Amino acid sequence: MRVIATAGHVDHGKSTLLRALTGMEPDRWEEERRRGLTIDLGFVWTGDLAFVDVPGHERFLTNMLAGVGPVPAVLFVVAADEGWRVQSQEHLDVVTALGIGHGVLAITRSDLAEPGAALAEARARTEGTTLEGMPAVAVSARTGAGLPELRAALAELAAGLPGPEPEADVRLWIDRVFTVAGRGTVVTGTLGAGTVATGDTLEAGGAALKVRGLHSLGRAHDEIAGPARVAVNVRGAAADGLRRGDVLVTPGRWLPTTVLDVRLTPPREEVRRLPRQALWHVGSTAVPANVRRLGDDCARIVLAHALPLRIGDRALLRDPGSRHLWGATVLDVRPPGLRRRGAATLRAAALAGMDGGADLGAELRRRGLATRADLTAMGIPSTATPEGAVVVGEWLVDPHAWAAWRERLTGLVAARAVQDPLDPGLPLEAARQALGLPDRALVDALADSAAPAERLRRARGRLLPPGPALPPATERAVRALEAAWAAGPFAAPDSARLTELGLDARALAAAESAGRLTRLAPGVVLPPDAVGRAVAVLATLPRRFTTAQARQALGTSRRVAIPLLESLDAAGTTRRIGDGERELVRAGQKPGVTTSPDQPRKE
Repeated sequence: MRVIATAGHVDHGKSTLLRALTGMEPDRWEEERRRGLTIDLGFVWTGDLAFVDVPGHERFLTNMLAGVGPVPAVLFVVAADEGWRVQSQEHLDVVTALGIGHGVLAITRSDLAEPGAALAEARARTEGTTLEGMPAVAVSARTGAGLPELRAALAELAAGLPGPEPEADVRLWIDRVFTVAGRGTVVTGTLGAGTVATGDTLEAGGAALKVRGLHSLGRAHDEIAGPARVAVNVRGAAADGLRRGDVLVTPGRWLPTTVLDVRLTPPREEVRRLPRQALWHVGSTAVPANVRRLGDDCARIVLAHALPLRIGDRALLRDPGSRHLWGATVLDVRPPGLRRRGAATLRAAALAGMDGGADLGAELRRRGLATRADLTAMGIPSTATPEGAVVVGEWLVDPHAWAAWRERLTGLVAARAVQDPLDPGLPLEAARQALGLPDRALVDALADSAAPAERLRRARGRLLPPGPALPPATERAVRALEAAWAAGPFAAPDSARLTELGLDARALAAAESAGRLTRLAPGVVLPPDAVGRAVAVLATLPRRFTTAQARQALGTSRRVAIPLLESLDAAGTTRRIGDGERELVRAGQKPGVTTSPDQPRKE
């Protein structure tokens, strides 16, 4: 199916022409038929062509925009007996601003006047616009003259429209809402791309809605792929609150935004005449917006409420007071803040190189990093990986940004080591915050990405500089302990020996952070692997053993054995079973279950 909207001045025969083409009545309301004036949107079809009939009167411009916004082509109508008029120009400005480049010009009422003059003027008016050179046909809905030629031109127009994208994410701008007895809420709109099926779940404003039924061109369907005019029967808590301008989207595939940067294409006025407040028209919705000019042709838009927009979307900015219009191409839906002095000028310079195209490499260079899901939701396909980009889980990172972050991380870790040699480690979370990164996994990957000789070390959740991590005096003292432990790994030096070596509490903490020793209790210091080695020794004892037996097997004193065993108790490696005895918790043994004393011990 192909969807085409009408455009043109009020009372130039748009609805009459659609009646002649389709045999259907586009004016839905009695008042419209009584006054001979289209007030709201009408929908008719013939074959695989669906038409959105929009009002031409200036008072109903918002309704006109709701109909034209979501469609890719127009049937532009100019009456032969009146020629170009005010709303003709206004509708042309809208079509041009929205970037609609497919159309057919119909010179209507050619039975009342020679169509040549109206055609010549329309050709002159459309020169330099998106509709320049569109096919033209002179017709008379009353006599039927020219209708076969118009149908042929429309068929050719439809054949040249962009092909369907059934796998695209759904975004259906609602242009009509009504209730059907026994079925509930039904919404209509132009489905530009994607596929909707009965049973699907869609979202409106973050609320889930279930698709109960689908209609298109007067027939029920189990599934409809865009482009198509669709009526969707939905149910859910939010269904009763749906209104024109709301939008149904594929869940989890869009990033609703209130702040965006755009490039403007003014059809009449210069960008420097932008109002501070305007209406943002996109799809079938109109949202109040604050406008800040950033450069000669770009602006920052802040919307009154969030909309699912993507880079490359076309919209329209309208000043209701002056009726001035500006076309807008969305350049960024997650722009940086403009808090510092001169930020707007810098941002304008950055936007100068953007055209609203989907360039993954350029987007990464601008942002530094982004997840694949966010890039897709912003309108940047990210199935491929740009050359040189760093991949960390779902994150894609620009290689230049990655190198800069790695250099800065190395500097932060080195600075911390100089600032406090006895507590040199930089916590991973502190590193993440200092770098402004959104995920700690990125810090881990940065730390591991340097060459082996320059790679940062980890200990107890901290990052340490490469090479020796301890001050020279502390390093010599720890090596003296290591030499003593080589002969007796459970022989903890006493306080006098620690003092002699110059190992006070801060020095011991630094050595522990560096992974060189473990402190079981104040003044009780053992090698870093002492606990694991102790378990291996205790496994050689009888199933039940006393503290004295453990102390003898470990070759250490009670001062060391008691905190060591208590550490194993706290870890669930050993368990006290009364009478001063303990046992190892065997693999597969349930907590709280003690084996029988006469049960043979399993080696």
